[in-house]
Amino acid sequence: MRSIPNNALHVEPISQASLRPALDYLARSPYLNVFISHVLLHDSASSVGKNVVAIAGERGIEGVAYYGRQLVIAAEPIAVAPLAAYLLRQSGTSMIVGPRETVREFWKIAGRRMGRPRLVRDRQLVMMVDSSRLCRSGPLVEVRHAEMDEWRAVAESSASMIRQELEYDPRRNSANFNMTIREMIERRLWWVGIAGGRLCFFCNIGPWSEQTAQLQGIWTPSELRGQGLATASLAAICDRLLEITPTLSLYVNDFNDAAIALYHRVGFEHAGDFQTILF
Repeated sequence: MRSIPNNALHVEPISQASLRPALDYLARSPYLNVFISHVLLHDSASSVGKNVVAIAGERGIEGVAYYGRQLVIAAEPIAVAPLAAYLLRQSGTSMIVGPRETVREFWKIAGRRMGRPRLVRDRQLVMMVDSSRLCRSGPLVEVRHAEMDEWRAVAESSASMIRQELEYDPRRNSANFNMTIREMIERRLWWVGIAGGRLCFFCNIGPWSEQTAQLQGIWTPSELRGQGLATASLAAICDRLLEITPTLSLYVNDFNDAAIALYHRVGFEHAGDFQTILF
């Protein structure tokens, strides 16, 4: 990166020179920063020179942020103000997400200029599990990758989860939503649990980094709850995935007591807090 005067912070797009330092910074909090790490490692169309910026000073990287339809922030307190000044020149953000205290500080500075949010998830628990923590279950269910002829059931489960957690229906643009589901199934990112010949559990692999893979879309049909199927399915899927990644992580709204209890039963532990603001 270019030389920076003492005590000054500079915001600039990630370059080849700043890529490794940015990844090292994000790796300090791998469960909170997995999305941006994933973009830098696996999404060349959005990373170097484009939708990811670094905030740096005389001590090196002080923050990294991704901006697009969503704004994802990882930054030290000293970096929040210059980052806000830079990002307020961008447009089109429908969501802000990041470590809770970072998002709160960012919103104090930028909130008046970004308009009234539609929804605020004030505290979302970030949780993680590894092989030593995982509470394995017996053979109550079968788990496997979702198959293409199951895409409608997968899409319904995903839409139900999003409606519950974020209070909007992603199928308002159903063609794009269904296409994304089908593409993810083709890439073997969706997993299902099966009991009695019926799909009883759904989840997918979201962003991943060298340290962790984030689970998303976790859902059990309401009529199949309370039978231990979600616990057995999630534990078995985690057991399979932990053969290829050192840890798994996820995040959940702090008021979702049933989901938090499920994650604790499987062995997940609290690793930090997110906040999400939606427009």
